[in-house]
Amino acid sequence: MNQSKSKQTQSEEAPSCDEHLVHLDKVRQVQLEMLSMKQAQQMAEFFGVLSDPNRLRLMSALANRELCVCDLAAVIKLTESAVSHQLRVLRSARLVKYRKEGRNVYYSLADTHVINLYQEVAEHLKELDV
Repeated sequence: MNQSKSKQTQSEEAPSCDEHLVHLDKVRQVQLEMLSMKQAQQMAEFFGVLSDPNRLRLMSALANRELCVCDLAAVIKLTESAVSHQLRVLRSARLVKYRKEGRNVYYSLADTHVINLYQEVAEHLKELDV
């Protein structure tokens, strides 16, 4: 039984090198190309903004059209106050932009980078469902 548990643990672990050999040329090249700690922190904060399901649903609603806060609240089924709060968070991360028309404020995704990011993640998740 102890041996079968050991085999099970090994099969659940991530594959690793059979031989410990560091390829210094590859390590040095990757070190030059990878994110700095500051960039990694900024990216972690950015993805943290995207970690809220309500904010993602707002982005989903805005993926194809501009909507006012009232419409977003109706679509997402949250209060206008809650939607406004989430939009402030998205706006501070530069994920959405807005324009005023009279007393109404209309929101849309900020730019093509954000639209592409949203679409790529959505497509990736669809592929996982297959």
